[in-house]
Amino acid sequence: MNHLISPSILAADFGNLQRDIELINNSEADWIHVDVMDGEFVPNISFGFPVITAVKKHAQKPLDVHLMIVEPERYLKAFKDAGAAGITVHYETCPHLHRTVQVIKELGCRAGVAINPHTPVSALEDIIADVDMVLVMSVNPGFGGQHFIENTYKKIKQLKALSQTVNPDLFIEIDGGVDSNNAQKLIDAGANVLVAGSAVFSSANPAAVISTLKHPKKLQSL
Repeated sequence: MNHLISPSILAADFGNLQRDIELINNSEADWIHVDVMDGEFVPNISFGFPVITAVKKHAQKPLDVHLMIVEPERYLKAFKDAGAAGITVHYETCPHLHRTVQVIKELGCRAGVAINPHTPVSALEDIIADVDMVLVMSVNPGFGGQHFIENTYKKIKQLKALSQTVNPDLFIEIDGGVDSNNAQKLIDAGANVLVAGSAVFSSANPAAVISTLKHPKKLQSL
């Protein structure tokens, strides 16, 4: 499976959000990553339904919606209706995770489960066969621009091994501190979806950074 790139619009210019969405549309990106924060599970507050609906009107790539919120099951249909193609919930916020995953699938969305840096991969053993994607947080959720946590590589390898027999087509997504310096190493460890926010939108040429993340081996050969 070729890896996918999902630029995070949390790092986009909110005063020119349509422009940045169109930039992603015209780039080699595969998805558009939308971080939803509630100020409770994580310290920050980000997008609500009106903004996601507006993004969807301009987006030509699927919306990869990451819910960093408590009680996400209350809002699953609303996120689907706002335009989500995939919905990822946090393991740490879902006491009835299996049921939540099933509801996401019944809505016709890709079902993902995210784990924080302190949550072991082994916690997913009983749900791994039922999900379409696992998102490994490689920073602590809630703020952009953090330093990448090196233990992430070990977790990716563990996740790849865990999924090999029961869910070999699992998307393994990495979110936090992803850039051109670690992209190939993440892919080599077993990741196949890379989320990048600051690395893309703080660059003078975001489309070129997306292309570099899509083809990191070209960078290594230079």
